[in-house]
Amino acid sequence: MRGSWWSVQLRALAILLLWCGAAAAMEADKGNLTVVTSYPPSFFEPFQKAFSAREPDIQLTIVQRNTASAVRFIREKPDVPADIFWASAADAFEVLKQQGQLRRTAPRPTGAPDTVSGYPVNDPDGFYLGFALSSYGFVYNPAYLAENRLPVPRTWSDLTLPIYSGHVGISAPSRSGTTHLIVEAILQTYGWDAGWALLSKLGGNVSTVTARSFGVASGVAQRRFGVGITIDFLGSAPNFPPDSTKFVLPPDTVFVPASIAILARSRNVAAAERFVDFALSQEGQELLLKPEINRIPVLAKLAAKADRNSIALHAGAGLLRGMRFDANLSARRYQLVNLVFDEYIVRKRAALARLWRQAAELAAINDPGSELSGALAEAVQYLGRPPVPREQATGDNELADLSDVPTGLPLPPQQAAFMDAVRTSIEHNLAEAERIMSQASSKYTLPGFKPWRQ
Repeated sequence: MRGSWWSVQLRALAILLLWCGAAAAMEADKGNLTVVTSYPPSFFEPFQKAFSAREPDIQLTIVQRNTASAVRFIREKPDVPADIFWASAADAFEVLKQQGQLRRTAPRPTGAPDTVSGYPVNDPDGFYLGFALSSYGFVYNPAYLAENRLPVPRTWSDLTLPIYSGHVGISAPSRSGTTHLIVEAILQTYGWDAGWALLSKLGGNVSTVTARSFGVASGVAQRRFGVGITIDFLGSAPNFPPDSTKFVLPPDTVFVPASIAILARSRNVAAAERFVDFALSQEGQELLLKPEINRIPVLAKLAAKADRNSIALHAGAGLLRGMRFDANLSARRYQLVNLVFDEYIVRKRAALARLWRQAAELAAINDPGSELSGALAEAVQYLGRPPVPREQATGDNELADLSDVPTGLPLPPQQAAFMDAVRTSIEHNLAEAERIMSQASSKYTLPGFKPWRQ
C-alpha cells in the first residue's frame, strides 16, 4: 500500500511539474511574436523597427522563406513557434485555410473595395486580410533591349513573340508564390488547354529560371536577360545600378491583395492581433509608400498617394478580364500546377526553345494552305498540349493530394506513378512535334534546326 501511495504521489508531482513547465512556456510566449513571411528584409525591416518601437513589450521574430517553403514550414513543423503568415501569394493563404492552419480574425475598417480584379481583398470567411495591393508585370533593362534591338513588351502575349527567344527570365511557381499566381491566373483566364499552350510558348522564350522571385529583377539589372516577369515592388532595389531596371504595368495586368493571417497554432493571439492592427493602421500603411517597399495601401485615404492607385482600385479588366479569381480551385490544384510547370516548362526549357524557334522559322515561310502549313499547325498543337487532361485538373480528385516533397526524398507511390505519366506525356508530345516539323521542313533549307533528341 505504501509503495502504491508513493507511486501516486510521484505521478501527481510529475503532472504538476509538466503543468508548471507548460504554464511557464505559455507565459514566456506572451512576450514573443513570430512572423513567417516571404518578403525580403528591405520590406519587413521597416515594419519590424516601427512595430517594435510601438510595442516594446513584444519580442518580434521574423522567419523569412519563399512562399512554398513557408507553407511547408507551417504545415510540417507544428511544434515550432509561429503566429502570423504574411505574404503576397493570395492563393497560398487559401491552401493554408483549407488545411485548417489559419485562425479567423475580424476585418479592420480601411475603406478598400470588396474586390480588385475579381479577387476579394479580404477572405469572405475571415481567415486572412488584404493589407496592400500588388500589381504583376514586366521588369526590363533599357540598355539590354536597345543593344538587342528589342521593343519594350507591353502585354503578356508580347512575351510569347519569337523576337524575345532567349531574352526572358522567370522564377518557377514551385519556388515563387508570385509566379504561381500569374500562372494560375493565365490558366483560369484562358482555360487549361489554351493556358498551357501560352505557357509553353512563353517557356520557349525563357533563358533563365531563377531560384527565387528576387532573382528575376536582379538578373535583369545584371543584364543576364532583358525582360523578367515579376511583381511591382521587386522591380527595383537600392543596390541595382542606376536606370538598370524599369517596371511595366501592362494593360492586361493582374492586381491582387497581399495578405496577412493569424495562424491557428499561435501561442500569442493577442500580440498577433496587435501586429495585424499595426499593418492596417495609418502608420503601418504609410510604410508601404516608402520607395524600398513600393506597395499600394488598402487604406483608402493613403492609396491616392500610390502611383498606380487609379488603375488598381478600379481594375475590372486586365488578365482576369473582370472574372472572379477562383482561389478555392487554385488551392485545390496548387501542387498539381507547380509539378506540371516544373516538368513541362522548367526541365524541358531547352527543348521548348529549340522547337518553338523551329516553328517560327517554318511560319516565316508563309505558305498558307500548303502541306507545310497543316503540318505546322499539328506540330504547334503537340507543343502546347498539356501533359495532364483538363478533366483531371479540377483539384477535386486524387490529384488534390499531391505533396511538395523536398528534392532527394522518395515520392509517395501514387505521386511517383503520376509524375512518370506526366513525363511520358511530355516526351511523347515533344517527340511528335519534332517528327512532324522535321518531315515537313525536309523540303526547305532551315540551317538552324536540330532535332531535340540530339
